[in-house]
Amino acid sequence: MAGKPDGSHLATIPQGQTWQVTPTGPRLTLHGQAGWVSPPLDAITLWGAAAGIPVRVNGRTYRGTIELHPDSGGVTVVNRVDLEGYLDGVVSAEMGRRDPADAEALRAQAVVSRTYAMRNFGRWKARGFDVTGTVADQVYGGLLVESAEGRQAVADTRGLVLTYQGRPIEAFFYSTCGGRTADGTEVFRGAAEPYLKSIADEAPNGSVYCSISPRFHWREDWNGEALRETLERNLPAATGVSRDQIRQVVGFRITRRTGSGRVDQVAIGLGGGREIRVDGPTIRRVLRPASGEILRSSAFTLVADGDGRLVTHLTVEGMGAGHGVGFCQWGALGRARSGQRFATILAAYFPGARLERRY
Repeated sequence: MAGKPDGSHLATIPQGQTWQVTPTGPRLTLHGQAGWVSPPLDAITLWGAAAGIPVRVNGRTYRGTIELHPDSGGVTVVNRVDLEGYLDGVVSAEMGRRDPADAEALRAQAVVSRTYAMRNFGRWKARGFDVTGTVADQVYGGLLVESAEGRQAVADTRGLVLTYQGRPIEAFFYSTCGGRTADGTEVFRGAAEPYLKSIADEAPNGSVYCSISPRFHWREDWNGEALRETLERNLPAATGVSRDQIRQVVGFRITRRTGSGRVDQVAIGLGGGREIRVDGPTIRRVLRPASGEILRSSAFTLVADGDGRLVTHLTVEGMGAGHGVGFCQWGALGRARSGQRFATILAAYFPGARLERRY
């Protein structure tokens, strides 16, 4: 079914047919079969003709209703769904499909994701939705990414959130800490909460819980030309340095580290006596590998080789993936496989936070 902004009926879309929505100036037009075209509308709502029938948009299937709004880039797609149904589409998208040995890690992720959603309700209100479906908030894949084990983790923890002083916490999470999590203020301005403190992600025998991650160790290399091209492409947007000022790279060194050992600042020599300092979180956006993605983490060492004048080769060896604050997903998997329950896992990554049932 398709509806107008006032909730009235617009059209019935037969099951299995594909209809198209296109921007028409500041509005949207729905194109159906046999040449049927709607008038331009401020928004369009899609829903199943009966309860439980999902809606497919751009190859993805979703529960609930779909709202389509025009925006400067084309069309914004908003999935209106209840919180627990939303989490069904988040847990497996974030953690992947897992076997029974990982159940406690999935339960921990369900609590973290529920807490994140409750803390961030209305974050993007001006744009007509609460959270994005990407790593800017949480990855949400809709119905097709759901797994039985992910849905079970959501059901097992229904209503449970992490709180501090009665409010849902800042439930930051990421892939792999590399052996130690980061203090909140190392990455996020103002994140000085006592539950966002650096911890060693180590078992009693000294092994690292997230060492099972495929991103635990990594390495990136640039030759001199590739390094200059990378800086020309990324440094101006991050620091304001003009492209013309990046004619040569004569130095690259770490000048400061955080309390958790992550890179807090690097100095880049650009020739002519010019040297700029780039803060740790920013360097991940500047020093992008050939893939174009940001550098996996700021927990790294580097070696810059040169011919006496220019840097001819840069090697970065790092550990972990993500910002490192709060919940380590691969660490949670390692802890679950060692026998820890989800409440214990959460207490480790968010010390001092309270596990509370809100509904």
